[in-house]
Amino acid sequence: MSSLNALKVAVEVATRQRDAARQALQDTLRIQQAGQAQLDQLASYAQETQHRWGLNAGTVVQPEVMFHHYQFMDRLEHAIGLQTGAVGEQAQRVERARRALLDTELRLASLQKVVERKQHEQAVAQMRREQKQTDERAALRLAANHRPLLGQEH
Repeated sequence: MSSLNALKVAVEVATRQRDAARQALQDTLRIQQAGQAQLDQLASYAQETQHRWGLNAGTVVQPEVMFHHYQFMDRLEHAIGLQTGAVGEQAQRVERARRALLDTELRLASLQKVVERKQHEQAVAQMRREQKQTDERAALRLAANHRPLLGQEH
């Protein structure tokens, strides 16, 4: 019985670990989605800015203004590159969290199978004990019923 109780405790611990891993995955997915949204916003802004400058291409622009525009676009592209890297790193974290969740789910499932097997083994052993007791009582009754008959034959 104590090994079954220890297994049940292990199942409870594994369940909590699985729940924590699931929460960690959800958190990393949320962070990844927020990072991707920020990246999309930066890319959209860069495209919008480039498009606005493209519409005004026929106008005369001072070289200083063009210099600042190109400098701004370089910084924006740099920010997009940094955010792309951050989103990529977060994707790796999401994958690690998925693997960790899968590992905890597999561990929990295997512990639950062990508990089920142990419970089945205990149930079979209990049925055998009960059957043995029933057989012994039946044998004692049969022997008790035959004794008076044996005494009458003599």
